[in-house]
Amino acid sequence: MQNPSAHENTDLQPQPPPEEQNYGATATHVRQGPFVSVSRNDPAKRDYLIAAVLCYANLINFMDWFIVPGILLDLQKSFELSDGDTGLLQTVFILCYMLAAPIFGYLGDRYNRKIILGAGIFFWSGVTLGSSFISELYYWIFFLSRGLVGIGTASYSTIAPTIIADLFEEGRRTTMLSIFYIFIPVGSGLGYVLAAGMADITGDWHWAFRITPCMGGLALVLLILLVPRRTQRRTAPHRALSISGTIRVAAEKPGVQRTAKTTWCQDVISLAKKAQVVQGIVSPCLQESCNSSNSLIFGGITIGMGILGVITGAEAARRLRKINNKADPLICATSMFVSALCLYIALMVAQTNILSTFIFIAFGELFLSVNWAVVTDILLYVVTPRRQSTAIALQILVSHLLGDAGSPYLIGIISNAIQAKNAYSFQWSFWSMQYSFIVCAFVGVFGGGFFLLTSFYIEEDRKEAERL
Repeated sequence: MQNPSAHENTDLQPQPPPEEQNYGATATHVRQGPFVSVSRNDPAKRDYLIAAVLCYANLINFMDWFIVPGILLDLQKSFELSDGDTGLLQTVFILCYMLAAPIFGYLGDRYNRKIILGAGIFFWSGVTLGSSFISELYYWIFFLSRGLVGIGTASYSTIAPTIIADLFEEGRRTTMLSIFYIFIPVGSGLGYVLAAGMADITGDWHWAFRITPCMGGLALVLLILLVPRRTQRRTAPHRALSISGTIRVAAEKPGVQRTAKTTWCQDVISLAKKAQVVQGIVSPCLQESCNSSNSLIFGGITIGMGILGVITGAEAARRLRKINNKADPLICATSMFVSALCLYIALMVAQTNILSTFIFIAFGELFLSVNWAVVTDILLYVVTPRRQSTAIALQILVSHLLGDAGSPYLIGIISNAIQAKNAYSFQWSFWSMQYSFIVCAFVGVFGGGFFLLTSFYIEEDRKEAERL
């Protein structure tokens, strides 16, 4: 039998005897290859250092995601975009991101993951920097650049979690994944704050795209110096299946991949600003650089509630798993239902009380953040390690396809349609955005329903992964 640790990029490898197989959260020991020097039950300091580098790169990843929403009104004014066109800007990013994810998942299961990660960081950082030099006359190039950034970030989001899963056992793995996913809200919030702050300081939104590429350069250097060329897969003997094989397996697990989600946070700032105009709190945004106070507030809420939500979700999952084997999907379902309710209330009170709107947005983000680490942990223990990158890629594809790939553009189109039937006014500009956002609350309820469906299959799927 071939040595499994010798060829990380081998397409097919022979199956080991059943007693030598250990997968996902059930693995307690690993047959050591020649390049493994530490016990998996006692992670070396180097493992935590590798995880820290991956968390730092994840921070930059999501900062790049949310620079655009932080200066959305500046971009809309600069490029003279309608609500629909502004929504299309994020849709282009997400479409490219989700379509590239399966490709990188396939590559990550077969070839050197460090090289793929490094190439992705270099690519998206370079494109982000280049987009800061695009003039208002070439808006289509700016749209194209956001699509290319989406392709680059897809290489990271599909592969980095699998490396963390390979480094740590079940208990530590959940903790480390929680820390990794804490940097989603932290990066998202910092993206808002960075974009708004740079636009304020310089009076030019282009500068918002010139900070994260420098941070990306540092991440690339750390990746090269500290992350080993190969990290042993916890059960390397398992062969890597084709994409069609993985899709077939995923199709047999009715609840796992079908977590319908939508992104509503990115346009909430626009809604809040329009509500303040309607209430007479602020004047309309007519100057060159729009007021960024809401971006800063929303960025702070995202960071604080995101951190609290991820920690709460991970701790709730750790405790409740001891009581109920279906705890993970039930936690996710509950958090989605409560988050959808909070969003709906935030929308309804926006015109009369902006403070209440921000309070309910905060609770909505809190409960939305609860399921981030838990969802990935579910995915990692219901599939075998040699399918993990592809499985995460498929989860990204399906969740974004049913969610934020089309939702910004859809919200913009609904808003435009409502405005077209009424004489233009700031009041109708607000109402059109408010009514279009209600779609997101109802989609959140559907997401919770799919998590409930997952709870009926989770135990069977986990046992099946253990048997393979």
